[in-house]
Amino acid sequence: MSKKIFNSIWIVTLAVLLLALGIMIGTLYRHFSDEQIEQLSIETKLATQGVILSGKEYFDGLDTVNFRITWITSDGTILYDNAADSETMENHLERQEIKDALEKGIGTSKRYSSTLSDLQLYTAKRLPDGTVLRLSITQATVVQLMLRFTLPVLAIIMVAIFASFILASRLSKRIMDPINSIDLDAPMKYSDNPAFTEILPLLQRLDEQQAQIRSDKEELEKTSIIRQEFTANASHELKTPLHVISGYAELLENGMAEGDNVRIFAGKIRTESQRMSKLVEDIIDLSRLDGGGEGMARETVDLYKIAQNAAESLAPEAEEASVTVLVTGDHAQLEGIPNVLYSIVYNLCSNAIKYNRQGGRVTISVSDSYDSVKLEVQDTGIGISPEDRSRIFERFYRVDKSRSKAVGGTGLGLSIVKHGAKVHKAVIDVDSEPGTGSIFTITFPKEQVQPESR
Repeated sequence: MSKKIFNSIWIVTLAVLLLALGIMIGTLYRHFSDEQIEQLSIETKLATQGVILSGKEYFDGLDTVNFRITWITSDGTILYDNAADSETMENHLERQEIKDALEKGIGTSKRYSSTLSDLQLYTAKRLPDGTVLRLSITQATVVQLMLRFTLPVLAIIMVAIFASFILASRLSKRIMDPINSIDLDAPMKYSDNPAFTEILPLLQRLDEQQAQIRSDKEELEKTSIIRQEFTANASHELKTPLHVISGYAELLENGMAEGDNVRIFAGKIRTESQRMSKLVEDIIDLSRLDGGGEGMARETVDLYKIAQNAAESLAPEAEEASVTVLVTGDHAQLEGIPNVLYSIVYNLCSNAIKYNRQGGRVTISVSDSYDSVKLEVQDTGIGISPEDRSRIFERFYRVDKSRSKAVGGTGLGLSIVKHGAKVHKAVIDVDSEPGTGSIFTITFPKEQVQPESR
């Protein structure tokens, strides 16, 4: 950046210098041209008076090194020329300055001389006897003018280049030093410093980016910890049923089970296999939901009917736990992923049964309002403490670990609920107090609600 600023200043300074020199030389050239014309006009008037008074004798002994004098008759014949033989010179009647002098009394022109091959200024004046006296002078060209000023111009250029180099170097350093000294971890601490006023938007952008980087870093660290915990917990949860299966299978293999024990051992193996299969299925579902439900088909479903199906599936579990499950509310059409919506209701209801009390109740309510579709699962169970409420949606997190072992489950139910709701852009609200039960409310936005087909 410093090099770019230095080069930019250097180039601009050099361009301005060259432009200034061009303007200066052009101005000087015009000034000298005007001076020469004025001087030539004065000399012509003086020579005219001399010829009027003395005739041709005026030219005798006249030193005219700087001027060329030509005396011409009214028909263009050359009477006298101090720079050439008048008898060999061509007729000058068609020369512009001669024609103007004969018509108007005085004439001027500028052209390249056919004999001298340089730019000439001409001034002609008509005499009382009808003849014309013409004076001419060689005008210096731009190149000649520059050659006259070669040494001063070169000196100016060298001084200007050196000064530009020093200025560009110091200015680029002055611009970049504040930027290079910025503390990227806290850029806004310079906001009140006048030296940083011009780059305040940059400081604000850097501050926003640093905040985003810190947030992303924290999120990555949190995700890394969650993944590590997930791996450890998943390994533990899979290892437990595998040990049970392996133990009972070994007993069967060694012939240590006889009679009814064979059926009991086989039942244990089947139960643990189902538990392990359910855990694998939940892990697969979570992985798919982590990807935003990509590839999972959506269709219009009735959330009330899904709630009824989930309640019917959990009826044996509820009966065993002496818990009553009720489904209330309205039919509500929802555009979503059927199996994910089912998992949401199933897991919420399953948890409400597992963590309930004997003779308790679970109420599943579905309502269809103007701007949302709402699912509510209320229980009369043990409730959730405030410190646990923020972590209940973490994978394998259990509020009551001793009770969780007794009632079973994979510990992934509420994680599936959370990610399933996220896929459907729904909002989850939890209202719970220890000993008074819990209410889980999931609100699906109206943009997901579809009118019932008729």
